[in-house]
Amino acid sequence: MGNEHLYKHVYQHDQKKSAHKRFWKEVRVTQESGGFSIELDQRPVQLPKGTCLSVPSYALAEALAEEWRAAGRAIGCGEEKSFTSADLPLTGMTGFMLECLASEREAVIQSLLAYAQSDVLCYREASYSALYRRQSEVWDPLLQQLEILLGCRFITTTGVMPITQTNETIDIFQRALEACTQAELTVLGNVVPILGSLALGFLILKANMTAETAVDSATLDEQFQMSLWGEEAEKKRRIAMMKQDISTAIRFLTLYQYKGQKGEKTEGT
Repeated sequence: MGNEHLYKHVYQHDQKKSAHKRFWKEVRVTQESGGFSIELDQRPVQLPKGTCLSVPSYALAEALAEEWRAAGRAIGCGEEKSFTSADLPLTGMTGFMLECLASEREAVIQSLLAYAQSDVLCYREASYSALYRRQSEVWDPLLQQLEILLGCRFITTTGVMPITQTNETIDIFQRALEACTQAELTVLGNVVPILGSLALGFLILKANMTAETAVDSATLDEQFQMSLWGEEAEKKRRIAMMKQDISTAIRFLTLYQYKGQKGEKTEGT
């Protein structure tokens, strides 16, 4: 799947990013037996496969409602404008969790597991170069932290020739992925392909790694080259977008882990 977001690949791959006109005036959160649903003009929002947009977390529901309130609304006036799925990132992630993971969880796990064989942290520049020293300085502590958290040890190499991680390491990652909640797997399905790193994905989940640290680690090579030869506007723009996407994924999980209007911690999520 390359660097595509897994949740976009599964959930939005057949949806054109065409613009849509805003057709609603009121957005509200309604409490029901299964959680909190989003309504547009008193009608529940339905996802592409017919599932209602409903979550157990009041905090996430309010954030989803805020996305829909803002979508297609011109800032500073009452004029209604067009919007795309890009304006509803939390809705996209929630839709993936509700409609795709229920039936394709194992396929998503296997897609994520493949990143263990090509993790960006494992492929280094030629030994003793300045970039190699920088990679070792930044990436080795991260891999050591991952080993403490999960008990797995990555094999690293220099150059681009593929390496094969041990069966033990792959088994550990598979068990860790299988133990993930639906919300956690949704986050990994978003951040791992962006970063090109299953290791960084788990550090986000298990060690509270920030979006900035994760993206700076994943783009170390590019940023090192820009420090030598000058900044490139397109690369800077892409890195900024990566940080925004990772931040959204982290926010999704934070919001999902709370339910009720008083912010009680969600159990078993």
